[in-house]
Amino acid sequence: MTAYDDYDDYGTYDANDEAGGLRGPGESREPATEHGMTRRQLMRHAGWFGGAVVLTVAGGEVISQIAGSRGSAAEAATGTTGAAGAADVAAAGSGTLRFVQVSDSHIGFQGPANTDVAGSFTEAVNQVNSLGFRPDFVMHSGDLTHLSMAGQFDQVKHMMSGLRTDRVFTVPGEHDSIGDAGRAYRRAFGAGTLGDGWYSFDTHGVHFIALVNTLSLEKLGHLGNAQIDFVRKDLAGLSSDTPVVVFSHIPLFAMYPKWGWSTDDALKVIALLRRFSSVTCLNGHVHQLFTKTEGNITFHSATTTAYPLPKPGRAPAPTPQVVPARQLKAALGIRTVGYRQGDRELAVKDERLA
Repeated sequence: MTAYDDYDDYGTYDANDEAGGLRGPGESREPATEHGMTRRQLMRHAGWFGGAVVLTVAGGEVISQIAGSRGSAAEAATGTTGAAGAADVAAAGSGTLRFVQVSDSHIGFQGPANTDVAGSFTEAVNQVNSLGFRPDFVMHSGDLTHLSMAGQFDQVKHMMSGLRTDRVFTVPGEHDSIGDAGRAYRRAFGAGTLGDGWYSFDTHGVHFIALVNTLSLEKLGHLGNAQIDFVRKDLAGLSSDTPVVVFSHIPLFAMYPKWGWSTDDALKVIALLRRFSSVTCLNGHVHQLFTKTEGNITFHSATTTAYPLPKPGRAPAPTPQVVPARQLKAALGIRTVGYRQGDRELAVKDERLA
C-alpha cells in the first residue's frame, strides 16, 4: 500500500500530513535527444494530463474545494454555499482578483481515452464563460497540444480566443516542445517572454511567476541555472508579505518521481520562496487533483480537459485511461482562484465538467 491509497471518490489526494515529498525507486537515465526528449520519454509522458480550475485568493493562500455535485460555480460565486462560496463573496468586492487555470487540453490527441479532445476543451471554455463572473485572466498550464504541430497550436489559440477574459497566459508542457525545443510553442505563445518562455507579472497585489520545466527532460522536469537566476532576481525586490503564485507544467514537488512527476532542481526555487508568507504553486501534467502543503508553500496539481491518468503507483505507467463515456467528464474540469487584497490566502475551487 502507498500513501496514494487515500484518494477520495473525486480522485483528489491531500498530502498535507506527509513528511516531505514522495520518493520512487531510482531509474537509470536515458540520454536525451538534441531536442531534450527521447521517443521513450515521449511515450512515458504521453499519458499525463491536467485540467481547468477556478482559484480564489483570500489572505494570500489558496483554499481548495471540489465543486461538482456539491454546488455550482454560480452558487459559489454568490456565496450561497461553503467556505469557498464565502471566499467568492469577498472576491465579488472591489480590489479582488479571480482567475482560472486550465490544463492539458492535448489538442490533436487521438485515442479511445477521449475521441474528441477539442470538444471537451470547448466545453471547458464554455464553462469558464458561464462562471457568473469575468476572470481577470486565464492560465493554461501546459500540454496545449499533443504533438507540437503548427496546426494544433493554431487550433488551441483560436479556441482560447473565445474565453471571456482580459488576458490569457500559458506555460508549455512537454507535448508542446516535441522535436524543436519549444520553438513552435514560442512562435505561437512566447511574445514578451524571456529565455525559453518564462516570465512574471503583478496584479491585485499578487506576484505571479510562470516557469518552463519541460525542455530538458531526461527523467524529471528541469528548470536550469538561467531560469533559477531569473527567479532569484525577480523575487529580490519583493516584500516577504507579498503573495506569490508560481505556474509550471510539471510539479515542483516530488509527487511521484518514478513516473517523472517532479522537477530535479526545484528545491533551488523553493529555497528562494521560503521567505514569503504565502506561496501557491499551480501545475498540470498529472491529469488529476492533488494538494500538498509544506510550510508556507501549497502545491495544487490540476485536473485535465482531455483524458484521465492513473493514480500514482496504480498502473505500470502513466498512460491514458479509458473510462465509461458517462464518467469521462467527471474526470475533467476547470479551476478558479480568487484573492482579495489584504487577505493571507487564495481561495481555490476545482469544478468538474460533468
